[in-house]
Order: sequence, then structure tokens, then C-alpha cells
Amino acid sequence: MKAQEERAFQDGCTPEGLMEEAGQRIAQAVRQFVPEAGRCAVFFGKGHNGGDALVAARHLMEAGWKIDLQPAFPRSAWAELTAKKFDDLRARGLSLSAEETDFRRLAEWRPTAVLDGLLGIGATGVLRAPISDAALAINRIRAFTNARVFAIDLPTGLDADTGAADPNTVTADVTVTIGFAKAGLLADSATAFVGRLAVLPLPGLRFRGNQGAPAAEVADPQTLGPLLPRRPFTMHKGQCGRIGIVAGSAGFIGAAILSAEACVHAGAGLVTLHVSPDIYPLVASRVATEVMVHSAGSPEDVLEFRHDVIAIGPGLGRNRGSRALSLIEKAPQPMIVDADGLNLLAPHIELLGKCAGPRLLTPHPGEMARLLSKGDSSAAADETPRREIVEKFTAQWPVALLLKGSRTIIGERGRPLSYNTTGNPGMATGGMGDVLTGVCAALAGQGLALYDAARLGAWLCGHAAEIAIETGQESEESLSAGHLSAHFGRAFKELREGCW
Repeated sequence: MKAQEERAFQDGCTPEGLMEEAGQRIAQAVRQFVPEAGRCAVFFGKGHNGGDALVAARHLMEAGWKIDLQPAFPRSAWAELTAKKFDDLRARGLSLSAEETDFRRLAEWRPTAVLDGLLGIGATGVLRAPISDAALAINRIRAFTNARVFAIDLPTGLDADTGAADPNTVTADVTVTIGFAKAGLLADSATAFVGRLAVLPLPGLRFRGNQGAPAAEVADPQTLGPLLPRRPFTMHKGQCGRIGIVAGSAGFIGAAILSAEACVHAGAGLVTLHVSPDIYPLVASRVATEVMVHSAGSPEDVLEFRHDVIAIGPGLGRNRGSRALSLIEKAPQPMIVDADGLNLLAPHIELLGKCAGPRLLTPHPGEMARLLSKGDSSAAADETPRREIVEKFTAQWPVALLLKGSRTIIGERGRPLSYNTTGNPGMATGGMGDVLTGVCAALAGQGLALYDAARLGAWLCGHAAEIAIETGQESEESLSAGHLSAHFGRAFKELREGCW
């Protein structure tokens, strides 16, 4: 990041120009996640990270927000450019809430949003007063109000390189990081502090390097948008993918229905849900009318149908083991394997080396542990970093792998690891993986490689969950998997619009 900034300056950019770009983008991101103008508490330090926060505050104020400024240091300690940006605000009638900041007063505040502009990427070591006091105040506001905390570049107290966190590190709801994602933001241990990750590209700060393919990337609309071109006016349903979903069992029909309906709403042309005869009447009477339902005596019956993509596993149960494994091995089509499909596969992991077509595996951590231990559910928990798990597994087996979690990671041999950025804690409920399976199948049916379908599918599901809450209709507690399909339309639109 520092090297790219220096090159930008050599090309004619100025520190103030980059600060103006950054502050404008930060304000846009705040308004995306909090659409209605409210009250924003702006905590800023003495360096240029604080200047970014002040520029963002100016743009928010112009958009109708009420701004409360809380500096961590007296003006005499501020960088020259930071002081200039404060003067820009003062010229517009805004002054400090108090000459000497008293963070104890903040218990009385009820802001809508909080900006953490205390420290930037150059800060290292243990937090000390007054920064530690300011960080503690931000965390108190977040704990006792409904304010959303936006960390600028990285949460104060988090190491930009390693992800190590100080005891008083700010807990952010959204981290708006400038230019590029910093390595520390993607560490497993950092996720609880980083929250939703939004990478804000700057026109004046472009990657200027001669390196080969990156080892990892962050999935955002800038990288994912080209995967989803506009449909030609002449397109018909046969060109949008014929999807077969093998799912459901007695007591678990909901998983099959969620997956099939998500597949429809993610753009699939034709969706056929293959279920066992014992649950056929119930599923056929409850699933969306757009879904065709077939009573399949065996999972292998699917091979007789004309499908472009197959998905197997949601609610499947484990009483059709050999037939399901045979389908996973023999089907020439691209296939998404999830849930009980993974559990059936785990003791026979060697099948992955001889599948007739490409495969995408979408395990949660428990299923991943069973895959790694050949189905032994009593295997001890592994503390291996998630990145290493994906790298090692895809190096061993010729599959795409989507490892679910608060920061979902997608990998495939010869491709960069892809870190998903969207989602929220409301997704910690049953059925979300079933929806993801249907979405990935729909995207693969529209021509995407499984690796790309996984990257885009994870982003869309996470953003649909965000929209469900941001619209005010749901909360983190009330959100359920069934809510997501209603918001895929807006999620697709905002992907094309380049939102964060």
C-alpha cells in the first residue's frame, strides 16, 4: 500500500487529492450501509487517517447528517493536512463538541454511525492513551446503542500485516479499507473485529506492479461484475441452465425446497427437484410453482435427465449412500456437493480423484473436518488456519472448494484464493447453506465455472442477507434462510452498479 501511494505521488497525485478521493468513497460506503441520514460520531487521530475521516464527515454533513467531532489529540498535535480538513468543516459551521474531549460523556450519545479514524496502517504496538480511551469509547457506544461502527482502513488496534489485536481493539461492523485489502484484515483472528469488509478502490491509486497471478484476492463487485454480463434480448430459458437438484428426505424437505427456490431466483432457466417417492407428494404441494418435481427411486435416475448442472446434498439423509456416491462419481455435468452429499463422500474421499465431471464442494467447518478425517466425526478439532486448509485440500484433489464461515474462502488448484466480503451474523441459522447451493447451481447453469459460481454465489447470498436487514424488515435475530430469495433481485442490481 505504501509503495503504491509513492508511485501515485510520482505520477502526479497529491496526498490531499488521495485524501479527498478516500473521504468521498468512505461517505458513500456509510450511506450504502445506513441509507437514511442520521447522527455520526467521528473519532479522528492526528494523522492522515483522521484527515480521511474528516473529509468523509464533510460529505456526510452535506448529505444531511448531523456530525459530532471527537479528536483524540489537541490541535497542536494534528498533521497539517488533517488540520486543513478540520478547517474546511469549521468553515461550514461545524465545530468540536468540546475543546478537550471527554469520552465519558459518550454514554449519553445515541449516534446512528461511528467513524473510527484514529489510526492508519502505519501504527504498530500496544494502544496507549488517549487512543486506547477513544477505542474503548467506540466499543461502549456499539455495545449500548444500535450505532454501526465504520473503521477506516482497519479497526484501531489491529495489526495491518498480521491481524493481531490489542485488547482494546475497535470492534467494527464494517471496515472500509482504502485501495487494497491489507493482509491482516483477512486473518482468521481478525474477522470478529473487521466485520463486513468493503474495499474502496481509488481512481488515483491503481495497482502498478509486474507480479504474476496473485495468491489471493478479495471478492467484490469490481472483480465479480465481469462474470455476469447483461443478458441478450434473444435469450431463452434453455440458455439459462437446466438444473437438477437431488435433495430432501423425511423430516428434511425444507432444505430441498430452499435450495430449489433459491436456484429459481438466481437465474436458472429450468429447475427440477429430484426427491424420493416417500416425500414426493409433500414436496410437490409446497415448493414454488416454478420448480418441477420428480419422484426418483434412486439418485442415479438423474443421469437420465438432460441437465446442465447437478446439485446434491441438502437434506438428503444418509440412507441412499451407495447410489448417491455413484452419482457423484459418474455424472459428467458440473456438480455442487453439499450437506449430506459431503457426509456420504467423506469416508470415500478418494472418489474425488476419478469423478467424470468438475465438482464444487461447499462444506461448513464441521463437514470440512469430516472430509479431512475421512468421515471420522470424533476427530479432534484442528486449529490449522482456514487458508491453509483450502490450499492443501485443493492441491490434493481436483475440485473447487468453498469453505463456509464468517469469511468464506473459495479455492481451486491454479486459481487465487478468494475471500468473500459480504454477510452478517444474521446468517448464523439453518438453511443458509441450502440457499447457497441453489444459487451456485443457478450461476453454473448460466455458464460460470464452478470456482466463479462459488465466488459470486457467496457474495450474492451475503449481500441479500445485508439487504434484508438494511431495509428495516429484519434483524440479525429474525433473519432466516427463507428471506434471502426475496432480496436477490436487488443484490444482482447492486452488483452491477458496483456497490460495496
